Amino acid sequence: MRHRTVADLMTHMVVRVHRTTPFKEIAKLLDEHDITAVPVVDAGDQPVGIVSEADLLRKETGRPDPSGRISPTPQQPHERAASEATTAEGLMSSPVVCARPEWNVVEAAREMQDRGVKRLPVVDEMGRLVGIVSRSDLLRVFLRRDSAIRDEITEDVVVRTLRESPLAVHVEVKNGQVTLGGSVARRSLVPVLLRLCQSVDGVVCVEEHLQYERDDLDESGARSSAGTGASRK
Repeated sequence: MRHRTVADLMTHMVVRVHRTTPFKEIAKLLDEHDITAVPVVDAGDQPVGIVSEADLLRKETGRPDPSGRISPTPQQPHERAASEATTAEGLMSSPVVCARPEWNVVEAAREMQDRGVKRLPVVDEMGRLVGIVSRSDLLRVFLRRDSAIRDEITEDVVVRTLRESPLAVHVEVKNGQVTLGGSVARRSLVPVLLRLCQSVDGVVCVEEHLQYERDDLDESGARSSAGTGASRK
């Protein structure tokens, strides 16, 4: 099976700014390119931070309400400095969390979740910016056609990996939800098949109604002519 990598999903042509890029130029770039954040890079094109729409909005939250209806919100020193910043260096969130092109979707998604970020600049082995991947980019794996998911499970998982007959295991996919029917040679193959199907890009869940020809997990070692696995999701 070939899993989609960050390199497959990331934006390659990345809009970037430098430490000295002015506030208004950053705001203009976000608007012109319909993006919500830009990486800040140094002279070697290595990311040193990110400026997002939220970072720019600190400028507004630090100002008094012209209507007088909202009382000023007390700010910490670093918040006050950010609201008064005029260049990317003062506005950016730093240090920046980066990804590598060879990461799979799970690795990138976990990094975003653990770090509480919405996007990751992607760097090469020298630390230079080569792309950027967002949460919406990662979600594109779930846009795969049901037919493509079914074919990958049948050809790569059932036939190539488990050496089972494509006629013995029936694979149905609807809206990314996989249902497995039919029969496998050994009972021990059922959890393996489930785990492999769950790892296929675009799969939302897996349910099985599989039978097996031999119960190789039976402690007595007795051969079973047939059995039925419990339905799982």
